[in-house]
Amino acid sequence: MSQTNAVVNSPVEWTPVCAETDLVARSGVVVWHQGAQVALFYVPGAETELHALDNHDPVSGANVIGRGLIGSLKGELVVASPLYKQHFCLRDGRCLEDEQQALRVWPVRVNEGRVEIAG
Repeated sequence: MSQTNAVVNSPVEWTPVCAETDLVARSGVVVWHQGAQVALFYVPGAETELHALDNHDPVSGANVIGRGLIGSLKGELVVASPLYKQHFCLRDGRCLEDEQQALRVWPVRVNEGRVEIAG
């Protein structure tokens, strides 16, 4: 599995947040990282992807993004918020319906069976 969210050019501290076996294909798993709830999305396919986004939905104010549905919209891999159905790009966190809204994203990787988040 490869790191997908960001290219990191300087030394970064990676923090283990869960085991690789805790991930659920095409679904979200929520972990605690540096005082924030982070939704992890594991998307297997031709090129396996792992994404880490803020679990806090900026539209509803609820921590629900990890319960959203994964799909493709306008050529983008997205998660749909379960409350008001906004679509957030898994790669960069931007909202496809409202450019004023976005989710924070973290660099994420799997290292020796552990999922790690940078930052």
